[in-house]
Amino acid sequence: MKKSQWYSDQWGKPTHDDRLLFLLLTVGVFQAGLSWQAAAGKRTVFERNFCGMDFRKVAAFFPEDVEQIAKDPEMIRNHRKIKAVVQNARAIVGLLDDYDSFAAYLWDFVGGVPILHTYEMSDEVPNTLPEATVIAKDMKKRGFTFVGPVVTCMFLKAAGIIQDQVMA
Repeated sequence: MKKSQWYSDQWGKPTHDDRLLFLLLTVGVFQAGLSWQAAAGKRTVFERNFCGMDFRKVAAFFPEDVEQIAKDPEMIRNHRKIKAVVQNARAIVGLLDDYDSFAAYLWDFVGGVPILHTYEMSDEVPNTLPEATVIAKDMKKRGFTFVGPVVTCMFLKAAGIIQDQVMA
């Protein structure tokens, strides 16, 4: 599979895999100001730099680790976004006091069933939804960063938690 192909194969498929959810959230963080496809094309770079998307290991990173990642010529070298990934990993670890997994936390918002929105035309599909705004606010309250309503909406759609169906 081409490295830029995985996101189209994954996009919108419901997942309960914490590593994949952390990867999709990381893509969301890095896509801010870019495109989802450009950030998703860095999957192997993210996996290499973020310990195979093991959020427990990433949560233990030090500032030196962030600097080392920023030196990777294949990486999107935005220090704020790299730090956000580390902070988000720490926030996921914090969730484990109340939830069995990151997936359990996210899927709890939708009662374990994907939310389906139906549209007549593709240009009607919004880039944010009320459900995503609620989840983004809760994530921020729990210490996540770079998780505004648009990034969170795209992340939830990529993870299949929110799904769009276009009729035409």
